[in-house]
Formats: sequence, structure tokens, C-alpha cells
Amino acid sequence: MSVEHLPRKEVNVLKGHEGAVLAARFNGDGNYCLSCGKDRTIRLWNPHRGIHIKTYKSHGREVRDVHVTSDNSKLCSCGGDRQIFYWDVATGRVIRKFRGHDGEVNGVKFNEYSSVVVSAGYDQSLRAWDCRSHSTEPIQIIDTFADSVMSICLTKTEIIGGSVDGTVRTFDIRIGSEISDNLGQPVNCVSMSNDGNCILAGCLDSTLRLLDRSTGELLQEYKGHTNKSFKLDCCLTNTDAHVTGGSEDGFIYFWDLVDASVVSKFRAHNSVVTSVSYHPKENCMVTSSVDGTIRVWKT
Repeated sequence: MSVEHLPRKEVNVLKGHEGAVLAARFNGDGNYCLSCGKDRTIRLWNPHRGIHIKTYKSHGREVRDVHVTSDNSKLCSCGGDRQIFYWDVATGRVIRKFRGHDGEVNGVKFNEYSSVVVSAGYDQSLRAWDCRSHSTEPIQIIDTFADSVMSICLTKTEIIGGSVDGTVRTFDIRIGSEISDNLGQPVNCVSMSNDGNCILAGCLDSTLRLLDRSTGELLQEYKGHTNKSFKLDCCLTNTDAHVTGGSEDGFIYFWDLVDASVVSKFRAHNSVVTSVSYHPKENCMVTSSVDGTIRVWKT
């Protein structure tokens, strides 16, 4: 994919949140996106038409992360009130609240079958919750981290967590093994390449690091942006040709995956860019910011 195809033209600004937007995420097919923020709400949008569809309110404090099932019927969310909420998308009803974390919850993800939610907590633990049973107790607790767990990604058989303790840890849930890769810098975002071979870790020394999933080898480092104090997202584009991430100065950066050169950068927001989400098929992305807006970018 050539640099000309990278999105940098603003096509919509999604407004409605009061205060900082902490995350914005495309759904599985890229037709909708979800956002959450300081105003304790989750919002569902059609980003391509710039339309706000629904607001979900029940959290008692800021909402830090949100994820929707592959069939778009349920969503999970977490935040400052230490709880994980499991919602019905259509009705806006909270089906269940999972309690057990001893601090704020930084991240949530559904597994592939949408039967389990995994959460990452300030209490240094990852917890897995069964959406189908009526138990509110976690079915698994992973507490080998030495500091706050900031971000998670899941494969069919593994839970991968990034922590302020400087590690990216991979847990194989079939055999109960753990592999730890120490990056030596606080990790605040982990995301996977689309081919599943690499992990991209955003670190608080203003560096993104690409790791080989099978060996843990550091393949590349991406620099130029500023990330020293905020939780910022990073991800790969849908072709895995480029890496993208936000910056605390309001800029979006694109790097060439292989040689780590900055191929595109532009000011996207008036303040810290908290989140970037790349469309699964098209050259399109959504970004969110402390400035209260979500912006939709195309080529």
C-alpha cells in the first residue's frame, strides 16, 4: 500500500461527548464505531455518515475502554468505577456487572466467541469473566504483573497483556504457560498485526516497539511522536504495511512498518490523541482526543 492511500483527509467530526474521549473503536466490519470518555458515557456512531445513534449510560465514573462482539449484539465497557459492564446493544440495557477488580479498569476485550470478557486492571491483574453464566466471579485471575495492566489483546488461545512494569506477557490458556518479554519501559498499549505474527507495544518513552510473537525478538522501533504521560493507542493499518499512533501534541503519525521512517504526519486534534482505530477493510480511520472530539479520516 502506497503512502498516498493513507487516510489524512477529515471527512467527519463526531461531537457529543462532554470532556475527553478516552477511546474510539470500529466494530468488526467497520460500519460503526463506539466511543467512551470522561463524561461516563459510551456512544455508538455511524462514522461514515457522521451520525450519533445511541448513548449508553450507567457507569459511575469515566469509561476507559469499550469493545463490541463480532455480531454487534453485545458490548463490554470498563473504567474508573472498577466494574466491567456487559450491555445489550439494541436496548441499551446492562445485562450484567462484573465486580472484583481492586482499582480502575483500563481495558476490556471479548474473546473470539464473545463468551468471555477479559479485563486489565490498575490492581496489576487480568481477569476473565464468563458472559453466559450468571456468576459474577471471574473464571480466571492472572496476577503475575508487578504494576498496572494497561492493555490487552486476545487470540484464540492466548491472552496478551501490556503493563506499566515494562512487560508484555503472553498467557496460553490451554496449557497455562506464561511468556514474558521485558521492554524496559512502561507499556500502555498492545495491539496485534493482522497476520497475527507481531505485537505492537506503545511505551511511555515515546517509542512504539514491534515484537515477533513467536520469539519475542524486537523487530523495529518507531519514534517521532510524544507519549510520556497519557494512555495512547497504536495499531497497524489493515494491510500491515504501516504503523499508526497518536501523539500528545495532537498529531497522528504513520510509519513504514519495515524501515520505521515517518511517511505521514498531520495535526488531527487540538489536544492529546488518545485513540486510533483503523478500518478493517478500507483506507479509513477514527481518532479520539482529550479535546472532546472523534474525527473520521479517509484518503
